[in-house]
Amino acid sequence: MKKLIALLLSLMLVFSLAACGNNPQAAETEPATSTPVSEETQEPETSEETEAADTESTGGKTLVVYYSASGNTENVSNVIAKTLGADLFELEPVEPYSNDDLNWTNDDSRVTREHENEDERDVELVSATVDNWSEYDTVFIGYPIWWGIAAWPVDEFIETNDFTGKTVIPFATSASSGMGQSGELLAEMAGTGDWQEGQRFRSGASEDDIVAWVEGLGL
Repeated sequence: MKKLIALLLSLMLVFSLAACGNNPQAAETEPATSTPVSEETQEPETSEETEAADTESTGGKTLVVYYSASGNTENVSNVIAKTLGADLFELEPVEPYSNDDLNWTNDDSRVTREHENEDERDVELVSATVDNWSEYDTVFIGYPIWWGIAAWPVDEFIETNDFTGKTVIPFATSASSGMGQSGELLAEMAGTGDWQEGQRFRSGASEDDIVAWVEGLGL
């Protein structure tokens, strides 16, 4: 009888061990294998990071400032601004020049009197400052040539603004006179800025000539 009981106990032990070997819970104790994060599953940049990158890659703006007595400088300025996608800023005297004022052949005309007497060249402008001036890296300055120099209505703008860190490119219009020292004199008046060699355009200059000059600057 004792042998029979021992035999039964042995059989029960064998069956119990076999059942433990087939238990699926044993697999849950295996450590999980970690999967490396691919580039596609990394967290995207935040909007702040994206905006910062865009700011760093964006260059400064370009501004075309001009005074035009008879429309020639205005025409050149418009072509430059269109070609470069630049902003425009017109210098307007508080007391505009009439056709009679601009008659340089008349010894008593306003422009002749101002030429003869430098104290009368202090021409007040409607505005001599530009909104968001600090955003502009490149500034074109346009004017007609009067007696071999830049028309003096641009003087207040030059004296009022700080051109530090800006590339300044003068241009002029005239029937026959060249640039002369107009650009150098304005640079001396400003005292700041990286002033480039200027360009003179004849009255009624063609758009093709203006565009060719602008594109040749490599801006």
